[in-house]
Amino acid sequence: MNFIPSLEKAFQENGNTENAAAMSKYMKNNFQFFGIKTDDRRRIFKAIWTENQKEVSNNSREIALSLYFKKERELHYCALEILIKNLKNKYKKEDIQLIEKLIITNSWWDSVDVIAKFILGGYLLHFPLETDAVISRFSNSENMWLNRSAILFQLGYKEKTDFDLLKSICEKHKTSTEFFIQKAIGWALREYAKTNPEAVKDFVSASNLKKLSEKEALKNIK
Repeated sequence: MNFIPSLEKAFQENGNTENAAAMSKYMKNNFQFFGIKTDDRRRIFKAIWTENQKEVSNNSREIALSLYFKKERELHYCALEILIKNLKNKYKKEDIQLIEKLIITNSWWDSVDVIAKFILGGYLLHFPLETDAVISRFSNSENMWLNRSAILFQLGYKEKTDFDLLKSICEKHKTSTEFFIQKAIGWALREYAKTNPEAVKDFVSASNLKKLSEKEALKNIK
């Protein structure tokens, strides 16, 4: 298999130590970086992917997981981009195990939010009957990032949003003192407010949310 070694080699050759230090600092020094800016990363990644398209298409889950356990954050981003493109409308029911592993591995907002919206959200549109069980398990987990994913997975659903489900998850976590949970509640409600602002306004008014959640939820409602 040539894809991963080729990608790592290209990233190493195009790395920038000054950028890497700044990127790591921005991410609270949770991750190492090659130091490649987003546009350059995507350009390099696209070229290597195109050269190895068959390999990636035939082994997308395995390749993505391997990339995700590497130390450099740029490789994690590539892993998610592979899954977003290659799993769309092609999910298998057992993919929820992969999705959960990604959420709880190398967890930070930049990866978890992408997984929640584009991968978990896509999976549950593909298998809607799994929604109650999956979201109940994630919401009840002691892992904060699974909780956040349960709140955010409907970000792209618009009129397909199950608002009753969203409200119940927000109610469950509204007393959390965790910044990432309070912010997620506000973000999820703010996004649904683009579809149904009155419903969000009524819910916020009646729910006694934390100030951060309330502020975020109502940010764009006049």
